[in-house]
Amino acid sequence: MNNALKAMASGLAGAVVLTVVHETLRRFVPDAPRMDVLGMRSIEKLMTKADEQPPQDKEELHTWALAGDVISNSLYYSLAGTGSSAWWRGAALGAAAGAGALLLPGPLGLGEQPSNRTTKTQVMTVSYYLLGGLVAAALGYALGNNDDDE
Repeated sequence: MNNALKAMASGLAGAVVLTVVHETLRRFVPDAPRMDVLGMRSIEKLMTKADEQPPQDKEELHTWALAGDVISNSLYYSLAGTGSSAWWRGAALGAAAGAGALLLPGPLGLGEQPSNRTTKTQVMTVSYYLLGGLVAAALGYALGNNDDDE
C-alpha cells in the first residue's frame, strides 16, 4: 500500500474514532460538545446560500452532518501522514482542529454554545479532536513501518 493510501486510512481511523466518541458521549454527558449541531447548521446555511432546500427531517440532516464530518475529518487527519513524524503532525492537527472548533463557530455565524457552553465542554471539544489526530498518527506510524520518509 502506498503512503497516500496509508495516510488516508489513518485519517479515516482518526475521523471515525472522533465521531464515535462524540456521538456516544453526547448522549450521556450533559456538557458534551454538540459538533453535530454545528454540522447541521453548516449544511443548512450552505444549502440556503446555494438556493437549495436543506433536508427538513432532522434525522436526515443529522446523518448528512455526520457523513460530512467523517469525510472532511478523514481528509484533514490524513495530513498526519505516515512514519515517525506522523506523531507530531497528528498531535498538531488535532490541537489545531480543537482550537478551531472553539474559535470559529461564532464568527462563522453557527453559534458558540455547541462547543463553548462550559469550560468542561471546551476541554472535551479540544480533547476529542486531539484524540482523532493521535489515532490518525498512531495508525500512520504503524502503517509507515516506522519510516522517517513521510
